[in-house]
Amino acid sequence: MKSHVAAFLMVAILALAPPLFGGGKNENKASVTFHLETEATDNPKMIFPQVIGNQTRYFRRMAEVSLKDFVSFSPFPSDTSEGFGIVFKLKSNAVNRFAAVTAANQSRWLIAQVNGRAVDAVIIDKQINDGFIVIWKGVTLADVKLLDEELPRPEEVNKKK
Repeated sequence: MKSHVAAFLMVAILALAPPLFGGGKNENKASVTFHLETEATDNPKMIFPQVIGNQTRYFRRMAEVSLKDFVSFSPFPSDTSEGFGIVFKLKSNAVNRFAAVTAANQSRWLIAQVNGRAVDAVIIDKQINDGFIVIWKGVTLADVKLLDEELPRPEEVNKKK
C-alpha cells in the first residue's frame, strides 16, 4: 500500500512541477531574429541556406539579436512598397554585443526573420553602435500587430503600466 501512495505522490509532484519551475511561462507571440552569414562548410545542423540576389548564402541558426534584446520598436512604410520596415531600439547590453558583431563581420550579410520568414537582408559595411537595428522591408501589418503585444512603442517606454 505504501508503494501506491509513494507513486501517487510522485505523479502529483511531477504534475505540479512545470508551473513551479517556469514551465507555464508565457511564450512570445511574435518572433524577430537577426542571423549572421557564415560559411557553407560549417556544421549543417547549425546553418540554414537563404537565396539572396540569385545566390545561395548560409546563415547561423543561432540569432545574433532577437526579440529579448529590444527596448521598443517603430514601424514605418517601406520605401519599396513591400509592407513595413521597423526600427528597433536595442537594450544596453545588446548595443555592445551588436557593435562587436558588426565590427568583426564587415562585408558579411545579416538577415532579418520575422515570425519565421526571411524578410530583409543587408551587408554589414561598418560597425553599428548607435543602439538601433533596422528591417527595411517585408514586415506585414499582422506582424506589427503581434509586435504591439510584445514590445512598447518608444513613446510608451517610460509610461507606467
